[in-house]
Amino acid sequence: ARCQCKIAAVERNNCGYPGISATECKKLGCCFNNSVPDMPWCFTPKPKKVRKSCPTDVRGRRNCGFPGITAKQCERKGCCFNSHPAGVPWCFYHRVVEE
Repeated sequence: ARCQCKIAAVERNNCGYPGISATECKKLGCCFNNSVPDMPWCFTPKPKKVRKSCPTDVRGRRNCGFPGITAKQCERKGCCFNSHPAGVPWCFYHRVVEE
C-alpha cells in the first residue's frame, strides 16, 4: 500500500544502505523516495492499520479455546465468545481486516 510510505522525511527509519537502488529497496519490503537530500531514501513503511472483528458467520469461527471454556477465560485469551449455536466453537479468533 502506497499510503504506508507517506512518512515525513525527518521521521524516516533507514531500511537500506547508502546508494541502494529503488529496486533493491523495494525487494527488502521498504519504501523508496529520493526527493529529500540528506534523509534516508530507503525507509521502513508505516505498520498496516488493522481492524479486528468477531466473525458473524458461524462457519468462519476458528477455535481459540477448549470445550467448556468460560466467556471470561476466552476473553482473557483475546478471543471472541458466543455460546450460540451449539456444535460450533464458542471461543474463536477475531477476523483481522486491513484498512
